[in-house]
Amino acid sequence: MNLNGSTRYGMVAAAYLAKQGKDRWVVTEDIAKKCRIPVEYLLRIMNQLIRAGILQGKRGPAGGFRLLKPANQISLLRIVEAVNGPLKGQLEIAAQAKKHAFGVRMERVVGKAVDQAAEMFEKAKLSDMVE
Repeated sequence: MNLNGSTRYGMVAAAYLAKQGKDRWVVTEDIAKKCRIPVEYLLRIMNQLIRAGILQGKRGPAGGFRLLKPANQISLLRIVEAVNGPLKGQLEIAAQAKKHAFGVRMERVVGKAVDQAAEMFEKAKLSDMVE
């Protein structure tokens, strides 16, 4: 499985915030510097995490970002899907193979692998990653 750069950045930024504590506001520049993420790119990812209900953002001199919920209530699956979209998408392997039996079998196997990956990501909580 290959997680794209945005997804990796989102996971790392969320973990960094988890290490800071649920109630501490952390400025964008601090996250970007400590996690080696370009600021403009980070802001886009953080906004995706806010829309997904993972982070809270506040503007102004005392603002920044923080976790909206405790780290033990945030799964890696929520982060991955907030940034990358649903892990369980339409595979369309069978359609690509024009419904040949091998395409149907491939889609079944790949679908099962994606389901198992989603299950593992759901079980893995952000708190498990930072303790």
